[in-house]
Amino acid sequence: MLLREPSPPTTHHPTSSSSSSSQPSQQPWCPCPTQPGIHPTGSGSGSLQREREWVGQTFAAPMPSSSIPLSRALTLSGRRSHHSLHKKGSSLALSQSSFLSCPPPSSSHGPRMPTPTTARRRPPPACCCCLVLLVLLLPACRAFPLCTDSRAPLPPNGTLAFCGDSAACCDADDDKALRDQHQAANVSDAACAAVLKAILCAKCNPYSAELFDAGPKIRTIPFLCSSASSSATSAHQSKKSTAVQDYCKLVWDTCKDATIHNSPFQPPLQGGGRLPSSSSKLTDAWQSESDFCTSFGGDRSVCLSGSTVSFNATHPSASPKGVCLERIDNGSYAYLNMVPHPDGSNRVFLGTQAGKILLATVPEQGSGGTLQFDEAGQFVDLTDQVHFDSTFGLMGMAFHPDFATNGRFFASYNCDRTKSPSCSGRCSCNSDVGCDPSKLGTDNGAQPCQYQVVVSEYSAKGLSSNVSEVTSAEPTEVKRIFTMGLPYTSNHGGQILFGPTDGYLYLMMGDGGQKGDPFNFAQNKKSLLGKIMRLDIDSTPGPSKVANQSLWGNYSIPKDNPFSDDSGLAPEIWALGVRNPWRCSFDLERPSYFYCADTGQDQYEEVDLISKAGNYGWRMYEGPLVYHPPWTPGGNTSLKSVNVIPPIMGYSHSDVNKDIGSASIMGGYVYRGSTDPCLYGRYLYADLYASAMWTGTETPESSGNYTSSLISFSCSKNSPIPCDSAAGSPLPSLGYIYSFGEDNNKDIYVLASKGVYRVVRPSLCGYTCPTEKPETNNGKAPAGPSSNAPAAMGLGMKMAALLLSAATSFVLMR
Repeated sequence: MLLREPSPPTTHHPTSSSSSSSQPSQQPWCPCPTQPGIHPTGSGSGSLQREREWVGQTFAAPMPSSSIPLSRALTLSGRRSHHSLHKKGSSLALSQSSFLSCPPPSSSHGPRMPTPTTARRRPPPACCCCLVLLVLLLPACRAFPLCTDSRAPLPPNGTLAFCGDSAACCDADDDKALRDQHQAANVSDAACAAVLKAILCAKCNPYSAELFDAGPKIRTIPFLCSSASSSATSAHQSKKSTAVQDYCKLVWDTCKDATIHNSPFQPPLQGGGRLPSSSSKLTDAWQSESDFCTSFGGDRSVCLSGSTVSFNATHPSASPKGVCLERIDNGSYAYLNMVPHPDGSNRVFLGTQAGKILLATVPEQGSGGTLQFDEAGQFVDLTDQVHFDSTFGLMGMAFHPDFATNGRFFASYNCDRTKSPSCSGRCSCNSDVGCDPSKLGTDNGAQPCQYQVVVSEYSAKGLSSNVSEVTSAEPTEVKRIFTMGLPYTSNHGGQILFGPTDGYLYLMMGDGGQKGDPFNFAQNKKSLLGKIMRLDIDSTPGPSKVANQSLWGNYSIPKDNPFSDDSGLAPEIWALGVRNPWRCSFDLERPSYFYCADTGQDQYEEVDLISKAGNYGWRMYEGPLVYHPPWTPGGNTSLKSVNVIPPIMGYSHSDVNKDIGSASIMGGYVYRGSTDPCLYGRYLYADLYASAMWTGTETPESSGNYTSSLISFSCSKNSPIPCDSAAGSPLPSLGYIYSFGEDNNKDIYVLASKGVYRVVRPSLCGYTCPTEKPETNNGKAPAGPSSNAPAAMGLGMKMAALLLSAATSFVLMR
């Protein structure tokens, strides 16, 4: 499992550090000890100083309403960064290239750490947070909104002539096209002309994707705020006037009798066409304001209120008091991946780092059952193809959206070219990206590009006429989708996911390893290292096209990939500037929300919201902090040359592990289950060391404002397998958290070294949630077709699993 490159031999090693009794004696493979580039200042305050470069802009950011007391009841402590603020109006102003330090906290208040604010360039660490017993509150951090083309908005290069200076989703050509459209409308009434201008320019609004319901068919008119959504509040106001709430009514009253040529308000005909009339009034097509606003207004999370955007002020569910877990597997295998069965049943696929994919049945909530494995023991065994080592193995698996009919599934793993003839991909260190593999030297005894990342296709088709009944598959590769040699032995990501709406395969790739990404691969658009890739695996090009496009395997490039038309750049890229993404996920209810956790180098772990062509800053930034690489043979990228998207959530290493100063983020999911209503809609993530877990909440919905909270977790009193306890800690001992999982019931799982844990009803741990309902199985996923799964694996199978687990622990720990 690759999260962080091995530590240099001269640095303090985790295995020699003193740690709390809640941690196992050996440390896992991924963290490296901190090598701080920041130094404590002050007397016992824990404050830090850091040089922070900035572009001299001012951004709005909400301030914390009050200080929060510090409690050290959790085993979390250590240094935190502090930064001074200059408040100017409602914004936080920060000078460029300034040294920043916050005042030391008072004796009753804990240290505070920076979080990003709204910006297209990386904002200053302008707000702070405090660690408390159950909740670590960070001030709301403004994420990037989204344009209709799935790109994150960019700051306009000057004021646009027609739509003005707030047009973050338009350039000069877009602005001219909107002006021409407005002039061609030849509106007969001046007041209506002004209203139409505001509506047309909404396409340039940073929230245009939500306003126009971006998808296969984009609306011609944005959602207009109406009296039906009386709970809506302005993005800049705590209370709205009736006029803003009734903006749809205002549009109707202003324009109902005005003549508009080629009116965008014309209702679509069957088949998508428009009425033939080139000039019309609203009353020609709509009988009343009610009819008009039924089509263009409504209770939406985001709506247009004239020159501003408004958000639904519906309050989120009551804050969770903690996460209640039950242990349903004892950790015989080290699972890195869990994928729900595409047939919608209560079965899941579990992948081990060694290369086995197992099929298991999930017990119903409250049944007291454990994971039930199929009699075959495993769905497919790829161990002969997978190179299994401390940082290598089966990194990801994905099942085709039509798996139930075509049986196609995919595995992302590593191979060793010295042991496998098929491990023969091109080296990612090459002249195209300014890298010479002959000058790299060895890394942990390996030659450059000796180890490679592979994505292969397999099939479960043919074993049964009904793919849902298939309980095992042949380990025979059907097609090699992708192969690429790695320059070093770490930071290669490897997770794969299918997009829930586009059906394309997303491949998460790290920067290739070595401290500080010395060749700046993550910022190089000719390199696939440090990128999120998007591939079309349903349309396979011929060999000549693969060669002409310099592709890395058998896939095609989606036409709407951001660099698909630029022959000088890698067309596979969807997003860039990541260090080592460890677990990404789509929100089941809002698939445009694509979350990726990205492991940091020395100081900061982050969660990013991924968008088309988004640049997430590595190696210029580590989280919200400017990063200074120790050596740069590949050159540097100017901070001012790119528009960097800040993280929406994150934490510093010292917040979770004072003794070692190292951490590794484990990305999770937005909870959409019904078992714990207080967790609903919140993003759950954790740290490798299993001593810290967080929830991230967007408030209001679709606003991009996130608050991250440290949350307690406990083991259910009814856990089928009793949880281990840790001396001196109120938390259950999970060992190390490797990943999260999700099933077809939308329940969330924690995949840890000591087993598989499921989120259950909060009351089972003594947590209160006012909306928790009595236990029921209504709406649960149906059982899978295999009904004869044994209560446990056979003795031989279990002994083999235990032996493999021991071997895994040996090679994974560092």
